[in-house]
Amino acid sequence: MAAKKTKTVKKAAPKKAAAKAKPWAGRFTEATNALVEEFTASIPYDWQLYPYDIAGSIAHAAMLAKTGIITKKEAGQIIRGLQEVLAEIVEGSFDFSIELEDIHMNIETRLIEKIGPVGGKLHTARSRNDQVALDIRMYLRDVITETHDLLAALQQVLVSLADRYQSVVLPGYTHLQRAQPVLLGHHLLAYYEMFSRDRGRLEDCFRRVNVMPLGAGALAGTVLPIDRQFVAKELGFESVCENSMDAVSDRDFAIEFTAACAQIMMHLSRLSEELVLWSSAEFGFITISDGFTTGSSIMPQKKNPDVAELTRGKTGRVYGNLTALLTIMKGLPLAYNRDMQEDKEPLFDTADTVTRSLAVYIEMLKGITVHQDAMRKAAEDGFITATDLADYLVKKGMPFRQAHEVVGRAVLRCLELRSGLADLPLTEYKKLSPLIREDVYAALSVEASVGRRTSQGGTAPTNLKKRLAVLKKLR
Repeated sequence: MAAKKTKTVKKAAPKKAAAKAKPWAGRFTEATNALVEEFTASIPYDWQLYPYDIAGSIAHAAMLAKTGIITKKEAGQIIRGLQEVLAEIVEGSFDFSIELEDIHMNIETRLIEKIGPVGGKLHTARSRNDQVALDIRMYLRDVITETHDLLAALQQVLVSLADRYQSVVLPGYTHLQRAQPVLLGHHLLAYYEMFSRDRGRLEDCFRRVNVMPLGAGALAGTVLPIDRQFVAKELGFESVCENSMDAVSDRDFAIEFTAACAQIMMHLSRLSEELVLWSSAEFGFITISDGFTTGSSIMPQKKNPDVAELTRGKTGRVYGNLTALLTIMKGLPLAYNRDMQEDKEPLFDTADTVTRSLAVYIEMLKGITVHQDAMRKAAEDGFITATDLADYLVKKGMPFRQAHEVVGRAVLRCLELRSGLADLPLTEYKKLSPLIREDVYAALSVEASVGRRTSQGGTAPTNLKKRLAVLKKLR
């Protein structure tokens, strides 16, 4: 995922400025209704695209000069003017106008104010349709890279925790019922694998995002001798969109990014659920540091896992954004339609939600305290090694289905005697099957249970050590 990164500066949303003349005023005989001004404007949120809009415009101006469409002197004036506009936005002195609707017209209008009519040549051979498609793709390249890097950092925290606590045993659950003992490190690395697939989806998405739409015009291309490959190279795109109508009329790349983010949030939500459970008094497996918890306004004893809970809740926002984007696009005829203006708010919110959630999770997980004794006690309680008893009988030659029935009867007998499998007398075991000998007890310890699961991908300590050795070398 190598592309030129566009420097961004976080700012407060713009304030409404004085009215500006419409760039299309020649066609209309009456002013736009004030309600329509507010209803149709995207500048309250698409101002965030300013660094990409200006970078794209600079490359476009350089191309216009290279191909002789404008002079080099004119291109120099335009580029210097755009750099001055960028400085105004960064320092906070730029006046955004609702009447100019969007970031594109706000920047272009200010450019013309600064350098005169030559600024009007910038929009030669392009449309706001291909311009906004370019801006969004450039924005997404940076967001995808940032999200990918945050996932990698989160994975390294998981590796560090798995390495630190690799000998800790806890119950593995199915249906939220204790099932079989597993190593905590093995459990944590399950999330490592999930986040690896999330990174892979982002990498796939990046390739489809990194295609340049500029030069498609409004929908049909242009009669002017532009050089799209030059602009693509200037902006770090791998290729250009091959169909002008497709270039301006689809947002599948944005939908794909949001879908990838929905899965990232789903995985974070599952981890959040476990942290909420594990930090409760009922489990007592972990303590989340005070810096990542909150208290109650009425109950002094409370320590709430709010970061995990909010992450779990914010997952619904990203799901909603994905549904919104799919719904916006589902009925649109070719080519561009104004409905597509509605793509930005869910897209921006998704990017912000995912990156903030990952950033806070990276720090929160570093400070978690693991209560090894509580995990161990839970792993030893009940009948968590029942499958090991069945495996013991299978090794003695008993068919698994018969072994399953024998162990089921052993569990019933334990319940009658209020005993665990490791405490059931040998005389009781012999009543269930003559195949059971004294060596059965060695098979029923949690160490033996995890230690024998050496199949590839299993929870055995030897497997975990090998996997950690590999992952420590990765970034």
